[in-house]
Amino acid sequence: MPILVLSDIHANIEALEAVLADAAPFDDVWFLGDAVGYGPDPNACVERLLSLTPGCWLAGNHDWAALGRLDLADFNPDARTAAQWTAEALTPAVRSALESLEPRRDGVAGLYTLVHGSPRHPIWEYVLDAGTAAENFAEFDAPVGFFGHTHVPVVFEEGLDGTLRRPYVLGQPLPAENGRRLINPGSVGQPRDGDPRASYLLLEPDTGTITFRRAAYAIDMVQGRILKAGLPPRLAARLSYGW
Repeated sequence: MPILVLSDIHANIEALEAVLADAAPFDDVWFLGDAVGYGPDPNACVERLLSLTPGCWLAGNHDWAALGRLDLADFNPDARTAAQWTAEALTPAVRSALESLEPRRDGVAGLYTLVHGSPRHPIWEYVLDAGTAAENFAEFDAPVGFFGHTHVPVVFEEGLDGTLRRPYVLGQPLPAENGRRLINPGSVGQPRDGDPRASYLLLEPDTGTITFRRAAYAIDMVQGRILKAGLPPRLAARLSYGW
């Protein structure tokens, strides 16, 4: 069975549950960070992840922000407000779980490097283009790296002609190739590629094949809880547009 690779849940329990139902059955979970931040259900999301006993679970910048490990002045006003709200909302058990995490893991299943931001700067750098991806291939030795943080599903492939964005078709397996790859599964809880559905991928460990998938969820329910919690209204509105 495949491995479920996901990132950037951002306290959106409705999106997380939709992904888990859509992806089942799977053998393991690799989570690339940012369980909390932006959304209204940080404790529920961390507790749900704990129930899955992920084979790999990374810290993201919003996780660290809620723990006081990053300067909130570096965040935009909405993210800063959400981080402050989250810090006050976390239960002791959830805080303890987040405190045990780091933003990079090498040698996962012997073949993979997993980071939140980038191999070069695991907690903060955004890999949004082929040029940045090319610079980061020198920062890890594995044939494949998985990263999150940008909320945009993408495959960057290093080959003889340089680093290129590799196209894929949603729901269709993308076979492994000879070139090294940096792969982002997109965001579960706050997509930013114009598709509001939760984004994730499935990895077939025996072949290296990956399949990008999307799962619809009750966005209006999450929006209502964001507003009820007193979080910035823009965080609710953007969920409708995948941005």
